Amino acid sequence: MSKAGKPSRRSVLAAGAAVTAFNILPSGSFAAKGDKKKGTKKPKTKKPKTFSQIEKLPPNERLNIAFIGAGGKGSSDIKGCSAHNIVALCDVDLDRAAPTIKGCPEAKLYRDWRVMLDKEYKNLDAVVVSIPDHSHAVATMAAMQRGLGVYCQKPLTRTISEARIITAAAKKYGVVTQMGNQGHSNDGTRMGVEWIQAGVLGEVREVHCYTNRPIWPQGIVRPPAEPVPSTMDWDLWLGPAPKKPYSSQIAPFKWRGYWDYGCGALGDMAAHIMDQPVWALGLGAPESVEVEFERENPASAADTFPVSTIVTYTFGARGKLPPVTLKWFDGQNRPPIPDALKDAKLDKGGGIFYYGSKYNMMQTIYGQSIRIFPEADMQEVARSGKLPPKTIKRAGGQDKHYDEWLAAVKANDPSMAMSNFDYSGPLTEIMLLGCVAARCGSGTKLKWNSKKMTTNNDVANRYVNHEYRKGYSL
Repeated sequence: MSKAGKPSRRSVLAAGAAVTAFNILPSGSFAAKGDKKKGTKKPKTKKPKTFSQIEKLPPNERLNIAFIGAGGKGSSDIKGCSAHNIVALCDVDLDRAAPTIKGCPEAKLYRDWRVMLDKEYKNLDAVVVSIPDHSHAVATMAAMQRGLGVYCQKPLTRTISEARIITAAAKKYGVVTQMGNQGHSNDGTRMGVEWIQAGVLGEVREVHCYTNRPIWPQGIVRPPAEPVPSTMDWDLWLGPAPKKPYSSQIAPFKWRGYWDYGCGALGDMAAHIMDQPVWALGLGAPESVEVEFERENPASAADTFPVSTIVTYTFGARGKLPPVTLKWFDGQNRPPIPDALKDAKLDKGGGIFYYGSKYNMMQTIYGQSIRIFPEADMQEVARSGKLPPKTIKRAGGQDKHYDEWLAAVKANDPSMAMSNFDYSGPLTEIMLLGCVAARCGSGTKLKWNSKKMTTNNDVANRYVNHEYRKGYSL
């Protein structure tokens, strides 16, 4: 490590964007106005707690949106878009979705998103997909095939083959897309990209990313079957996944750790944390990935991700940019803490360390603040007058991630949504390659041929590709 298509309705809607400045804070952190930063005072504004408290746009500026997933994360996604018309809601769990359904009395209610899209797509401009990972691809594809813009929660897909197909489909159908990695819209994230790409840190050859996830069970065997609640359609929840018994220890929340449904800590948080170095360093497909972990219960390998992993990605040189080693630490694992930060209060939830030939830098989980360390270097950079100008349009913070996408839908311009599938599809592939390695076992090292979507491991190649049960396809 060194020192360091549906333009007719949307064409009448106007698009807008806001550009904000950044502050150099006395503590040595850099944060963008509008981004959340601990220790900084912001004007107190009351956030609406219910859908009815959210102010609607004028009628001629509203989009018509349907939501696949109304409980859990779906509820917050709906709030993020509630200035527009909530035309339809779809959820398989009426109990969990009940508060949202009650708060959106004018929305039509469906249990099966396939039925909803067939009946409603002519009245829609866009769809938000907020269901478990294993159903992301099929729902997203169905919406795009109908010419609708799509906001899909992270990770974009459960498998690499799905990500590749969905990325190509977004181009084919010319629709506006966005993945739900909201930190991509933080002003601090975009400022960090500008700094790194302008060479403020010098050559960056090593990056460490960490998270405290999972906060759900992993390293366990599948629990016993239970009766399906009367308010849930378990078959629809399974969607394209293999037909297996219901358990309250899986749905509605604890599914992320299961191979059949989720992508573990990598799928949950790398979309946020790895997003920043992938964007800033222009990282394409990795050349290799290697995974290390321990399993207390070997039988759990058939069902769930390990509790904690360390994943090492190697990326080749990109033009004049040097090769990069990116290490991912999750669960109980943490990266080495630099001496300059031994006494600092680091975010227990996660973050990023960049090691450059000129300076080293840390960044928070969602990118909202950046700090060069040690402190003397931070002050040197702050006073240098050589910080790069803004070159990336500002969204105004992670709460504006929806607005960026909605403005792009209005303008029918996919490029305006900066985590569109052109970008987030390849990012998802990087993340999921680590998941494939983890499924093959500790000590697995995969060499990756991105063009052919194959590795040097026949078992891994099976996990690269998706397989659906009857009734679902891409």
